[in-house]
Amino acid sequence: MARAELDKQPTDVRRMFDAVARRYDVTNDVLSLGQDRRWRKAVIAAVDPQPGERVLDLAAGTGTSSQPFADRGATVVPCDFSLGMLQVGKAARPHLPFTAGDGTRLPFADDTFDAVTISFGLRNIVDPVAGLAELQRVTRPGGRLVVCEFSHPTWTPFRTVYLEYLMKALPAISRAVSSSPDAYVYLAESIRAWPDQEGLAVLVAEAGWRRPEWQNLSGGIVALHRATN
Repeated sequence: MARAELDKQPTDVRRMFDAVARRYDVTNDVLSLGQDRRWRKAVIAAVDPQPGERVLDLAAGTGTSSQPFADRGATVVPCDFSLGMLQVGKAARPHLPFTAGDGTRLPFADDTFDAVTISFGLRNIVDPVAGLAELQRVTRPGGRLVVCEFSHPTWTPFRTVYLEYLMKALPAISRAVSSSPDAYVYLAESIRAWPDQEGLAVLVAEAGWRRPEWQNLSGGIVALHRATN
């Protein structure tokens, strides 16, 4: 069973993502009903990369989230701690500088990047505040952070329906499309246990970032958190 538990031991999480790497992008597209494409566009708009800027895309997986930064003329570094994800990504996008790295011990010098972003990966870091602090360390003064992460739907009746989908339908659907469906049981559980929008903003500030704010997407299923170094 290739799944992690909610204590998020790094070895277990890494092994889990190695197992789902082959069909990860296809599975995400199906499970999100295609919304993941819209969310990626929102991340690009929030980061607003400029030609020549250096952007860190942490938890980049296969680089699907990284390519749009390169298309805008930025120098993007896709970073992930799953070697399976990096291998799949490098085969598909050999021009991107995929880099192996742990979110709590990034292999970059201080003040390296103009912007840092992490999409659907912060909740998988064993210590999210430590991960946010590492992102702050490698960002230049005045640089920016964008976190795209699952959150809490803002309309209470819909929240109930959403949680039912997470805990029942999502694992069932993943069995039909994923290379390792057991991993999606963990993913559903980790989404349900994750802080709400305000709670994540508190963690962002605790890590040293300034002026955290958020924007809800898809009724709060996902939230974009932004802050400045």
